[in-house]
Amino acid sequence: MENAKWTLDPTHSELTFKVKHLMISNVKGEFKNFSAGIDNEDFSKAKVEVKVESSSIFTNNEDRDNHLKSADFFDVEAYPEIVFESTAFEKVSDDEYKLKGHLNIKGVSKEIKLDVEYGGVNKDPWGNQKAGFSFSGKINRKDWGLNWNAALETGGVLVSDEVRIYGEVQFVKQA
Repeated sequence: MENAKWTLDPTHSELTFKVKHLMISNVKGEFKNFSAGIDNEDFSKAKVEVKVESSSIFTNNEDRDNHLKSADFFDVEAYPEIVFESTAFEKVSDDEYKLKGHLNIKGVSKEIKLDVEYGGVNKDPWGNQKAGFSFSGKINRKDWGLNWNAALETGGVLVSDEVRIYGEVQFVKQA
């Protein structure tokens, strides 16, 4: 069914990221509010769209979260949404895909590539058809104007430019 629609099941999905801090360890964060859709039964022909509420960023530290929401980073008042729109969802093997698309942060759109693992399709106890995916990728935050940083006395910087993105997502097929 080519016109099948799948929508995100937010209670069984997460969107997280990791950034190196002080050049020695990673800080993990997440976006708590996001939506997504897939518009085709054949995922290799599907369009994927994701909308993230930028103010829903959470790193388990209120001061850091407020800084990330400021104009130094996501400027959530001026740019309330981060949007991803796919351009290709290429099947590599039975359970591996490459997802390409445009990521728009703060009005800047750049192409990114994500590795996707397809977990399969199954019915939940209430008869809903579900599809599961895990994905990962890397971006350079400076490509989107997220430039703030601080130099360290010992050399290096406080926050790495590379951001690793991860997701565990479930979609429910719409009747």
